[in-house]
Amino acid sequence: MIRFPWPALARTAVLAVSVLVLGACRPATDQALGTLEYDRITLPAPAAERIASIEVREGERVGAGQRLLVLERTRGDAQLAAAEAEVARQRQALEELRNGARREDIAQARANLAAAQAQARDARAYFERVQPLGARQLVSAAEVDRARAAAGNAEAQVAAARAALQELENGVRPEQVAQAEAALAAAEAQLRGQAETTGRLDVVAPRAGRVDSLPYRAGDEAPVGAPLAVLLVGERPYARIYVPEPLRPRVQVGQAVRVHVGADGQRSYPGRVRMVRSEPAFTPYYALTGKDAARLSYLAEVELEGEGAGVLPAGLPLRVEFGDAR
Repeated sequence: MIRFPWPALARTAVLAVSVLVLGACRPATDQALGTLEYDRITLPAPAAERIASIEVREGERVGAGQRLLVLERTRGDAQLAAAEAEVARQRQALEELRNGARREDIAQARANLAAAQAQARDARAYFERVQPLGARQLVSAAEVDRARAAAGNAEAQVAAARAALQELENGVRPEQVAQAEAALAAAEAQLRGQAETTGRLDVVAPRAGRVDSLPYRAGDEAPVGAPLAVLLVGERPYARIYVPEPLRPRVQVGQAVRVHVGADGQRSYPGRVRMVRSEPAFTPYYALTGKDAARLSYLAEVELEGEGAGVLPAGLPLRVEFGDAR
């Protein structure tokens, strides 16, 4: 009868079982963990206006162009009307310059010139009369000086009236027309901007999607730029994962993967890596060299493929396997 060394055999059996157990605990494929996400669109407040009404609920699906919220329009409509009035004023001012002076204005300028010429003739005649008398000292020198000054002033009035008439007859300068055109263009630009701002008081969905969040309620007055609504858009979600440093060299854009959604991982979908960040998402100060470098993690995104992925909600936990994705 053959006797076996039972203590040695027992130790061998225990070692074999331990190896099998450790092998079963080791993951069969490389994997990374993350969550299910959709692309998010944030709709900011175009103006600091009170929310008049909210047309949708959180979680509701909306179509492109569907109205989500309505802001008070009283102040916006008044500003829009003021901008329209300014455009009309600038347009009429430009037309006035282009049309030139009216015939009545030119006739008035000619009459003013004629009156100035008559006054100049009378002042010149009076000066010619008193000048010889002053030479014979029959009138004072001061009277002669006043007559000379009055004649000179009358001549200057004639020159001013003639220049005013010529200005009306020649029309406005091209530079004035250009300035009026620029002022009109500026007013029209302000009108377009105000019309855009007023039009955005009706907050609409830029794309089809699902309402994820409505931070404010009817009656609130959100500051300019505050998020009024957050939409989840896209036909299907994507997996946002964090790739550990030891796995990073083997993860490439376009690589086929298998995505297991949920804590139990029962739902499985094929996917493809669409983005991997070049910089680590988590970089502890001690995790730069040596063994600590394995603590680095790189953000990546995996696009889900296959049917049924479009109905999955955001935020579900998942794991991505970088092995065979068939």
